[in-house]
Amino acid sequence: MNTEKATFAAGCFWGVEAVFRNVPGVTDVTVGYTGGSAIDPSYQEVCAGTTGHAEAILVTFDPETVSFEKLMEVFWESHDPTTLNRQGPDIGSQYRSAVFFHTPEQEKVAARSKEELSRSGRLARPIATEITPAGRFFPAEEYHQRYLEKRDKSNCKI
Repeated sequence: MNTEKATFAAGCFWGVEAVFRNVPGVTDVTVGYTGGSAIDPSYQEVCAGTTGHAEAILVTFDPETVSFEKLMEVFWESHDPTTLNRQGPDIGSQYRSAVFFHTPEQEKVAARSKEELSRSGRLARPIATEITPAGRFFPAEEYHQRYLEKRDKSNCKI
């Protein structure tokens, strides 16, 4: 199977990971950090807002089953792209909305998708999502991977 990568930031990575895991054609989702300057940042460093990284997901997908265009639709629906450096109660640049493109084609699709959504009238405010080249992605600590699945199985509360 031929796979491709896509990287999205849309607030806290736990919920975004769960959404993308349910998309047919997505073969893997890794939560982690990207878009900052620190090498191998920790969760505590990213949460403190000192590294410039965003909480993000690295999606591996089969382009014969799901298109990048479809992943962009899921991205827009999975968060509020009109809030700058914030999703719900989470505030800071680590919770920013961003598409980190891996190819020139992904950049074009992301920009077109953003423009179409902006012109659609579906959103009350301007889109704050950044579209920027993908840099190094640092997987988050193991306890963050599939966090909501682990939590649901243990019946514990956050």
